[in-house]
Amino acid sequence: MEHWIDKIDAADSLEELESIRIAIFGKKGELARAFADMKNVPAEEKPKVAKELNLLKHSLTQAFEKRKATLEAKALEERLKAEALDVSLYTPRPQSGALHPVMQTMDRIIEYFTDLNFAVETGPLVEDEFHNFEALNLPDYHPARDMQDTFYFKDGKLLRTHTSPVQIRTMMEQKPPIRMISPGAVFRRDFDLTHTPQFHQVEGLMVDRKGNVSFANLKWILEDFLHTMFGEVDIRFRPSFFPFTEPSAEVDISCIFCEGKGCRVCSHTGWLEVLGCGMVDPNVFKAVGYEDVSGYAFGLGVERFAMLIHKIPDLRSLFEGDLRLLEQFQ
Repeated sequence: MEHWIDKIDAADSLEELESIRIAIFGKKGELARAFADMKNVPAEEKPKVAKELNLLKHSLTQAFEKRKATLEAKALEERLKAEALDVSLYTPRPQSGALHPVMQTMDRIIEYFTDLNFAVETGPLVEDEFHNFEALNLPDYHPARDMQDTFYFKDGKLLRTHTSPVQIRTMMEQKPPIRMISPGAVFRRDFDLTHTPQFHQVEGLMVDRKGNVSFANLKWILEDFLHTMFGEVDIRFRPSFFPFTEPSAEVDISCIFCEGKGCRVCSHTGWLEVLGCGMVDPNVFKAVGYEDVSGYAFGLGVERFAMLIHKIPDLRSLFEGDLRLLEQFQ
């Protein structure tokens, strides 16, 4: 029966090995028959024959277990190879993050003015009436102080309606000359296609000895700034009124949608208002204790700039978290 060891070693599959096992170790297998034939062996030879059969059974069992382990390992390797996945083929593309278009626009604005050596100043979101209104020449009866526009708290505090209070705080803490911008969030009770309760402003201030700052300086820097942001557009300054500047002006650019020909966006005027500016009113300097100085100030809405730069028709879509819109700015 030693030839069975050769058959075991030659088995190519677990199925073939199982057939050999049944043929050797089964109830009707060769070993069973050999042990059954012991009854015909003379009594004096039975111990010797039994010992030989047990040694043979042990050798066959070892050969079988060894071959079985080899074939099982081979079968596992083949199965793993057949089921293997190339994960690099199915790895999703990484979703790279991106700044919100409003923050992208704000960064561009800040970069322009910091390149001109403007300092960036910040202040609290919760303000008092002095810094938000009174120091900015906004008397009690001014419409901007109406409850319909401002978020008031019971203790008389309020959410700042512009970043101009930062200019007041800076002037009260520093002596001129001052060259600064104050970017940040502001709050007003308004919500429609072009307004939201929270939005962002960047306001600028230049203060120096009287005679060192003029409207011509302001006009030059704003024209260069708007050309940097919007490219080759026409720019015009219109006389206007702001309580904290005198004289004051609103600044328009030729409509970037219709190139000044007139469309729905510009109300068929060919112009889009983008910011306000003017020479700082003497009453503001008086409120912060400045004397013999002159200065200019300007302010703009970052969301409006973002809408115009990216041609977004509805301001509210910038704050709805719609990935279909935001993914376009990666």
